Amino acid sequence: MARPQNPSSSLYVGDLDPSVSEAILFDVFREIGPVLSIRVCRDATTKKSLGYAYVNFQNPLDAERAILTMNHTKIKGRMCRIMWCRRDPSLRKSGAGNIFIKNLAPDIDNKALHDTFQAFGDILSCKVVTDEDEKSKGYGFVHFEKDEAADKAVEKVNGMLLNGQQVYVGKFQRKDKKLQDLHETFTNLYVKNFDPSIDEATLKDFFSQFGEIQSLSIQVSNDGETRGVAYVNYNKHEDAAAAVENANDSCPEGIAPEGKKLVVLRHQKKSEREFQKKAQLKEKQQEFLKYTNLYVKNLDDTVTSETLKDAFAEYGQIMSVRVMTHPDSSVSKGFGFVSFKDADAAKNAMNQMNGRMLSGKPLYVTLAQKKDARKAQLETLYRNGRSMGMMGGGAN
Repeated sequence: MARPQNPSSSLYVGDLDPSVSEAILFDVFREIGPVLSIRVCRDATTKKSLGYAYVNFQNPLDAERAILTMNHTKIKGRMCRIMWCRRDPSLRKSGAGNIFIKNLAPDIDNKALHDTFQAFGDILSCKVVTDEDEKSKGYGFVHFEKDEAADKAVEKVNGMLLNGQQVYVGKFQRKDKKLQDLHETFTNLYVKNFDPSIDEATLKDFFSQFGEIQSLSIQVSNDGETRGVAYVNYNKHEDAAAAVENANDSCPEGIAPEGKKLVVLRHQKKSEREFQKKAQLKEKQQEFLKYTNLYVKNLDDTVTSETLKDAFAEYGQIMSVRVMTHPDSSVSKGFGFVSFKDADAAKNAMNQMNGRMLSGKPLYVTLAQKKDARKAQLETLYRNGRSMGMMGGGAN
């Protein structure tokens, strides 16, 4: 077990069931020694558990004992992972000391994986990836404190049988780094928008101008009809890259139908396409978060979107304004949204406009929330209110 160079009493506890609260964790860890604090990390909007927590002991020796005795034990029916809390994220992000293991037998869990690899050096973290039903997906990760230990583990265990299955063990690569390497070494191409009447020989003759082809196939359906997609695999990356550069978005006579342009791109696996879609979605979400959105209610029926925009314009650049109306009558529903470009402007507008009179009615202005987030917040307030009531009792 790798302990931080500076004595620490803080632990990371992961793979927690969503129902695990601070109170439950306190009951579990106080058996080890005095606990200073516990924090279950939650989604900022929904307040739902993110599945991990931080536990701070009074004594570093108690924290060490918690790892030794409680790591890979069950809390609320789910096996937890416990490791030292390390504030410097560069160790984790660098990938140094991290290995990837695949083709694991279904009965190998976190503890079994840890027991297998601990002989090679101190382990920071160990995890078998599971699905929603807690069943192994057949692969996992082990993060060693030292890169030398990771190298030794790869050398000794790669190709060995673990519980009857031959496993692959290699150095871990971050997804973005792996994709960058693929972009610089690819040889396989995805081609579409070619004339459906041409055969593989004709298509191969066209793409051979860029270099020697290892294989080419046009995809066909069960009834023999072309799917309009082909795969071209070159011997050299440079030739594949030249084909993409010169053939993509081109209209070669006899290859592309009239009015259409060839699509020639690096072939991507489904997992890579999904990764890129998620990355693009995340980028869009981050872009949206730049524009702070306000919820405004108690609007008079006469207030329009233009009226609302004029009322808030003095606080900063507004990206969008909308008063919500009934679709059948276009009558105001009494509330709307104002989205600012700058977060500080939105905050200032909320502070200044909340309670201000507009068309004879006082406005209620707050940060806009999604429906599920508002529901979660109200439930939390309700529970806290009940707890306070039970603790304090009624007034005499």
